[in-house]
Amino acid sequence: MTDSPKFDIKERREKLWTIAPMFTEGTPHGAALGLKFVAVDIGRATISLPYNAKLIGDSETRVMFGGAVTALLDQACGLAAFSALEKLDSLATLDLRIDYMRAATPGETIIAEAHCYKATRDVAFVRAIAHDGDSEDPVASAQAIFMQAKSAPNKDEADDAKAAETVRGGTARA
Repeated sequence: MTDSPKFDIKERREKLWTIAPMFTEGTPHGAALGLKFVAVDIGRATISLPYNAKLIGDSETRVMFGGAVTALLDQACGLAAFSALEKLDSLATLDLRIDYMRAATPGETIIAEAHCYKATRDVAFVRAIAHDGDSEDPVASAQAIFMQAKSAPNKDEADDAKAAETVRGGTARA
């Protein structure tokens, strides 16, 4: 993660706990899958996926399909990245690698725990595991890279840019 955050830690934590549930229950696919927000801190996130018979990928084994685990890990990694970056703004997944190690236990909730281990100004690098109760015996692991979307400059930033151009002797355009 970054060495010294440029935000108030306590204020950031409070804000994250307010908005983090929108990453799970607040997204259409998160709600459809039944993702549940568990916890968030700066650079860390935990999300769960309760067992759901509608998500069974193999009717014989009753194991949930891998796409649900992928979505769970992507959401947890995204939330960890979001919480680590200086600006709380939209993100894009640049890279997501999932390594499946075993089938999840039928009937058990799958838990994703993600950690942002490095954040630059606009990019976050995250690792995560998904397990069904024993973090030492993961169902899958993930490694991901997220990039923060550039927001359109606000009026004050546009005015500052115009003033800077004028000072440099250029022609400012409205």
